[in-house]
Amino acid sequence: MLSRRHLIALSAATALKPGLLREARAGAWPDRAVHLVVPIAAGGPTDTNARLVAEQLSKIWGQQVVVDNKSGAGTNIGNAFVAHSDPDGYTLLYGTSSLAANGALYRALDYNPEADFTPVSAVAKFPFFMFVPNSSPAKTVKDFIDDAKAHPGKLIMGSPGTGSGPHLAEALFMEMAKIKMTHAPYRGAAPAFVDLIPGRIDCYFGSGELLTFSRSGQVRVLASSGAKRSPATPDVPTVDESGVPGYVVDSWQAIFAPAKTPPDIVRAINAGVVRVLAEPALVDKLAHTAYTAESSSPDQLGKFLQADTAKWKAVIMSTGLKID
Repeated sequence: MLSRRHLIALSAATALKPGLLREARAGAWPDRAVHLVVPIAAGGPTDTNARLVAEQLSKIWGQQVVVDNKSGAGTNIGNAFVAHSDPDGYTLLYGTSSLAANGALYRALDYNPEADFTPVSAVAKFPFFMFVPNSSPAKTVKDFIDDAKAHPGKLIMGSPGTGSGPHLAEALFMEMAKIKMTHAPYRGAAPAFVDLIPGRIDCYFGSGELLTFSRSGQVRVLASSGAKRSPATPDVPTVDESGVPGYVVDSWQAIFAPAKTPPDIVRAINAGVVRVLAEPALVDKLAHTAYTAESSSPDQLGKFLQADTAKWKAVIMSTGLKID
């Protein structure tokens, strides 16, 4: 039989159980590998950056952060996988700007881009760059527009997937430049660039990670999509100053957890990401490819996602772009 003293102690422990469990859970996390899902194929710039962050998080947390590429359907396969994963902090999403557009872009999704995720932290923001093969007659954005107008629907624009950030940037470019091109979606940036170099496609809007190809003379870069010239490419004009006034597209990468992930675990993940993005070596590595390292609080990321979702919804409605 239990003594009165034991009963009192048991009652007190039971009363404190929720608090004790939260403390134990936060203290124990992570006690095994964390999976960082990248909804884009391996080998592209998104995958590269995710692996840089994962490597540093592994060192901080003392547990392996494994990058899992689950590409396809305009990032929806990877997004949905994380949305339906256990909210325990062991499955995270390396999200892209597609998360802000997919709700308006697709007629049906099996996840809610806002309700099914818990924002953790921003990682980086960046412009896109307009690349063309060396065989292209276009030396400037104006040259390219003139060529597209002379051959409506004939030029092929590649993207890492339907509904991806580059695809939306290209769709907005077509609308504002008043041209028509044929869209060729790929499963990631790497296979698209394989076709761009020999001229099997005519243009590609890609991130600064791909500037290595223009720096080595394998392709030509015509412009950047940002509001101002990138410090990484001060000699490359913006699309806005190259003949498409008002054209500005900045993209981003961020980390999300499944909805209902405990706040203490979200704070622990956020602290790790913030620490990683303060490392000068990582900041410099990202800057070389025109990425700006930028962490945030979960609340800041949530508000940003809401604003960016509203922005891309307006663009998608304006362009009439819709995917079944």
